[in-house]
This record gives sequence, structure tokens and C-alpha cells, in this order.
Amino acid sequence: MALARFGFIVSGSGLDPRIHRAEMSSPTFRMTVVGVSDPRRGAEVATRLADEGVQLIELCGGFGPLGTAAVVAALGGRVPVGAVAYGPEAIASLASLFSEGSH
Repeated sequence: MALARFGFIVSGSGLDPRIHRAEMSSPTFRMTVVGVSDPRRGAEVATRLADEGVQLIELCGGFGPLGTAAVVAALGGRVPVGAVAYGPEAIASLASLFSEGSH
């Protein structure tokens, strides 16, 4: 079976999964992107995406290992779950981006 349905969940301030949802599609592929304001909502959103037929889910780096593990556990192997990760070369710029007072 070819990958035809992909889901991506992003965590960002003020995002509501009922409102912040987008689709991109071609005749053979559809990607659904859903935003959450708190990674703890990831399991709920991932379950809904799997129920909608998504075959693979990827999480933004903001979920971290614990948030990713919670999504994996909630799905119980129904679909593969991956997570964006950053290498050591990105540590300084990430720290600057997310440090207090940088907003």
C-alpha cells in the first residue's frame, strides 16, 4: 500500500485544533496539518487523524520525547509516529529562539 494520507501536528501558542487545521492534496496524496497549543493535546488529535484514515503521523519538535511517547501510546501501533528532531548544530539557535525575552 502506498502512502496516501499523512498527518502533521504542530505545537504553537494559541493554536486550537478545531480552528487551526489545513489540508494539502493532489490526486494521490493528502496531508493534514493540525495545530495544538499544548503538546498534551497531541494524543487526542492523533487519534482523530488515525480515525480519519491518516496512515502516518509526524510531530513537531516541540512535543519532545515525552509528548511523542504519549502519542505513540495513545495510538497503540495503529499508525507509525515520527517526530522532528534537531541536531547539536542547532542547539545555540534554538536556545536563542526559545529563550525568555526573545519574543
